[in-house]
Amino acid sequence: MNVVKTIVIGGPRSQIRNSKMPENADFALRILSLFRTSDFGFRIFRTCVVSIIALCCASCSATHQSGGHANLLRELKPYVKEVANELETVSAERREVLDKIAADVAGRLEAGKRADMTFICTHNSRRSHMSQIWAATAAYYYGLDNVHTYSGGTQATACNCRTVAAMRRVGFDIVDATAGENPIYLVRYATDRPVIRAYSKFYNADGNPRQDFMALMTCSVADKSCPVVQGAVSRYAIHYVDPRLCDDTPTETTAYNERCREIAREMFYIMAEVRKKLDVVKVAAKG
Repeated sequence: MNVVKTIVIGGPRSQIRNSKMPENADFALRILSLFRTSDFGFRIFRTCVVSIIALCCASCSATHQSGGHANLLRELKPYVKEVANELETVSAERREVLDKIAADVAGRLEAGKRADMTFICTHNSRRSHMSQIWAATAAYYYGLDNVHTYSGGTQATACNCRTVAAMRRVGFDIVDATAGENPIYLVRYATDRPVIRAYSKFYNADGNPRQDFMALMTCSVADKSCPVVQGAVSRYAIHYVDPRLCDDTPTETTAYNERCREIAREMFYIMAEVRKKLDVVKVAAKG
């Protein structure tokens, strides 16, 4: 066994302690002896330690992901995995607004507050429902327990059956709870989370937050027709092309699938950025 002098970081000068190392650690001994020869070497060593801590932070983020999706529905997991691996395809133009949303959400969570997100379109029938459900799924995936998602409209009609079909195709478990002109659908994305009640309603209807929430406008019509969202503390325009334009055409299914994928990708991008910001803050607090 060789004796190695171990540098202990934590004061103005490094401390040196004796310990034993296996014979096969000769290379490490030589490297450490180089670092001990000068203050410059010590600074390099300290920089390496800081870098290792940063890598641990990234590892923590990965742990949040792997733990977060443990109870995702089995049928949904393959689709979610694909979406989570294509976040780099989000355009720079879209990232401008998505990064602002992520910063807003992260700021609320850092302050110990809820992050209530209400997705708004005109009829609360397609894009706003997709956004609410995917945002909830992404928040769960990244371990963001204090993010709560909602949807509403400037009019109340019905959650469109084509929206329901598109979400079922990717793996969500959706039950028709009621019938009628504005049926209620129960949407499940994980076995350990409550269902989302999907039906058309005004953005400030019972069950939705009426103050201190983020308003996310998913369509340009609602954005223009509703210049003031009562109770919202922030507002963002994240307009999506309406798949309704392809209803009852040969491209209907493709249009709904594409919109579902686009919204999923952007909601996952937002929550991934929130997770990164929170992990950086956590590491900085420990340092």
